[in-house]
Amino acid sequence: MYTVLLVDDEKRMLDLLDLYLSPKGYHCIKCESSLTAIQYLENNKVDLVLLDIMMPEMDGWETCKRIREFSDVPIIMVTARDQTLDIVKGLNIGADDYIAKPFDEAELLARIEAVLRRSVGKRSKIEFQGLVWDEDEHKVHYQNEPIFLTPKEFAILGLFLKHPNRVFSREQIIVSLWGYNANTEERTIDSHVKNIREKLRQAGFPIDQFLQTVWGVGYKWEA
Repeated sequence: MYTVLLVDDEKRMLDLLDLYLSPKGYHCIKCESSLTAIQYLENNKVDLVLLDIMMPEMDGWETCKRIREFSDVPIIMVTARDQTLDIVKGLNIGADDYIAKPFDEAELLARIEAVLRRSVGKRSKIEFQGLVWDEDEHKVHYQNEPIFLTPKEFAILGLFLKHPNRVFSREQIIVSLWGYNANTEERTIDSHVKNIREKLRQAGFPIDQFLQTVWGVGYKWEA
């Protein structure tokens, strides 16, 4: 489940956004001021910020600048303004996307999903239910205890964690890890997945809840 921080001085708009997003599996945190949002972000992790521009005390542009001083969390600016200069200004100060009110629910969801896909693809360190996959250090931990994976096991686990709920066929996994011209057999993937499950299970991580076999297709990480 992704956590989205909603920042708008209008309670009605916060409730409307929550009404759109919660049924789609997003966990929404509501903030009615920029300062409250900044304080929350300084102490909590979220996956995306929906940030209104026209707010009293501190507008969305200044809020975006302040957030970028300590966080690279994806930010989508939400406002009634739809002029080109406003869009460019928002993107230049660090926003990832921009949507104007009144917006279509389907467009909002599509923009959120697109930004999250780009963000997840860039992440080198992913945390999930106490499990930490660190690409830079090439390490996996669960509750601060190391789990020793082979390079291919590590890469397969990272592929799943970066793309939760996406079903990967064995062929897609082979192409992602070995390339198009690889001679690797599909049963090799089954062996790697079996080893991943066993190692994470031994470490106490409830792997069977998340790494699932999609019969006749392949595997997916159920988030």
